Amino acid sequence: MADYNTLKEDTQGRMEKTLEAMRSDFAGLRAGRAHASLLDGILVEAYGNMTPISQIGTIGVPDARTLSVSIWDKGLMKSVEKALRESDLGLNPMNDGQMIRIPIPPLSEERRKELVKIAGKYAEQGKVAIRNIRRDAMDEVKKMKKDSLISEDEEKRYSNDIQKWTDEAIKKADELYENKEKDIMQV
Repeated sequence: MADYNTLKEDTQGRMEKTLEAMRSDFAGLRAGRAHASLLDGILVEAYGNMTPISQIGTIGVPDARTLSVSIWDKGLMKSVEKALRESDLGLNPMNDGQMIRIPIPPLSEERRKELVKIAGKYAEQGKVAIRNIRRDAMDEVKKMKKDSLISEDEEKRYSNDIQKWTDEAIKKADELYENKEKDIMQV
């Protein structure tokens, strides 16, 4: 890496990917309302492979408290039902032979607090990843200075910019967490 623009693009791109991963993790945490992304992490044994549920059927949201999965190959109904029951989402699917309906039970206070803790872990992992990206970028700047590619003033400016990007990314991570916490605790 030889110039500031490459460093900036790489650092900010990696930080944005980290925030995107957090958004994805948060989407998998249930907040008491049905949404199709709730089933994103569920893998079903189909044709000898573990396959994402979205590749075996259509996920629908008939109402705020129900999900439906319409399986294309009816022979996989039992596998899908088993995968849903064994997921850590606490779901109880009902199979009517044509479609699997999944009522989304309201969350207990205890489960809400548990989900907030899990969200907190995701947020902390994201912030640690962002700090690691900052460290890598700072190391790169020090290396550029050591190799006489930049002056001392540029080193200071680059370091300040990297810290500013880091602060912004951490602030976004905190906002994502706070929004998810509100979402989970809302009855």
